[in-house]
Amino acid sequence: MANLLILMAIRLDCALHTPMYFFLFTLSLSETCYTFVVIPNMLATLLSGGKPICLVGCALQMFFFLSFASTNCSLLAVMGYDRYVAICHPLHYSELMNLRICLWFAASCLFFGFLIPGIEVYLIFNLPYCGPNRIDHFFCDSGPVLQLACTDSKVPKIVVFAGGLLFIIGALLLILLSYVFILSAILKISSAQGRHKAFSTCAAHITVVIVHYGCAGIVYLRPKSAHSLEQDKLIAVSYTVFTPLLNPMMYSLRNKEVRLALRKTMTSIFCPQRA
Repeated sequence: MANLLILMAIRLDCALHTPMYFFLFTLSLSETCYTFVVIPNMLATLLSGGKPICLVGCALQMFFFLSFASTNCSLLAVMGYDRYVAICHPLHYSELMNLRICLWFAASCLFFGFLIPGIEVYLIFNLPYCGPNRIDHFFCDSGPVLQLACTDSKVPKIVVFAGGLLFIIGALLLILLSYVFILSAILKISSAQGRHKAFSTCAAHITVVIVHYGCAGIVYLRPKSAHSLEQDKLIAVSYTVFTPLLNPMMYSLRNKEVRLALRKTMTSIFCPQRA
């Protein structure tokens, strides 16, 4: 609901029709889909005491979960670049981040975000599974499913790990590079008020990046010897349930423009006579 409210606010408020909010709109849309991939089936499983899922359903859930998660990583990297351009090249911002470039960035995030997980899921579900086909997890994640394979699963594991490196470490390095330049530019601002204003535009993004990449990195980039399914399940709850809930709250609470747009949207929905 929080993500849907942000989608409505950005769509209805003309003041938010800028590149930064275009990417926030795309991220909120991706996270809404990401939420529906895991949580409804998880709740049904909890209520039924262990609802089975068919092989095709498991493959589709894994594909869309990994795809939207990868897309989110890519979008966070693009949002970091957007902040870099806004702070380090403000006079050329409208030229460097025009609508065509924004659409190209969003399309690229979606394309690669769905392509790499598609290859991973294809390799995983081409392995033979001899049973028992019981997943020790609350959704079809790659690690628990690969543990059920009754043959060598080295190649799919390498591909999943490489995908994690690309979307987690690769995107994180791009974000860190953007913030190195941003920090350098902020330190050159003479007034404390100017530095605070520049940094405040990045605060919500930084918070979301720390939560998102911290949880994902712990699960997908740990060495095999350090893996614990119980720990993975606990961490998975954070990035499948809590992170999609916290992200829109972070953006709305830390951003005055989003708060005003949300207030206008809520007023128009619940008090139309006052809108």
